[in-house]
Amino acid sequence: MFRLLLAVDIQGYSARSPRMQLQAQSDLLGALEQAAAEARLDRGQWLQQVSGDGELAVLPPDADIVTVVGVFTMALERALREMSATGDSARRLRVRLALHYGALVMGRSASFGPAGDAPVVVSRLLDARPVRRYLAVHPDRNVALIISDSIYDQVVCSGFCALLPEEFQSVRTTVKGLPYQGFVYDPDQLGDAGVRR
Repeated sequence: MFRLLLAVDIQGYSARSPRMQLQAQSDLLGALEQAAAEARLDRGQWLQQVSGDGELAVLPPDADIVTVVGVFTMALERALREMSATGDSARRLRVRLALHYGALVMGRSASFGPAGDAPVVVSRLLDARPVRRYLAVHPDRNVALIISDSIYDQVVCSGFCALLPEEFQSVRTTVKGLPYQGFVYDPDQLGDAGVRR
């Protein structure tokens, strides 16, 4: 089957104390639910494979990709910004977020979660060095968003998405000897005149 996949991971999770890890998990859950509600997405319909510091989610077949890319992602940034406005810097949550649409296998035969190219691609994009570097270079941002080249071509470049094609930077990465290409959302790369810096 073909589905939209979302992968999210908390930056610096393992450096937190066990108590702070639990707080980060709770905060991420709250932020994801707030962003989904703002985008009118039902997280109860997502197939979620959770880890301590994030999750891999397979969205239902009727999930509107344009809404997820253009509305949910920005709602997640706002939710995390509101959370960090409490003033407790130790509680600040910053995440990497990857999106991809592709083929996967689910069901009885996939005993430990979705299998296939799509889960691998979204996981590799999530771990790509350029998206990890984005958070280091942009300390004011709470979400480092990377999307697959197919989502960029078919969704962002369609003109229907709230995010503009020129706000993305093409990146390539190699993981375990295999090349992957994606697009990192970087609206700061444009100057006041809308020209790439």
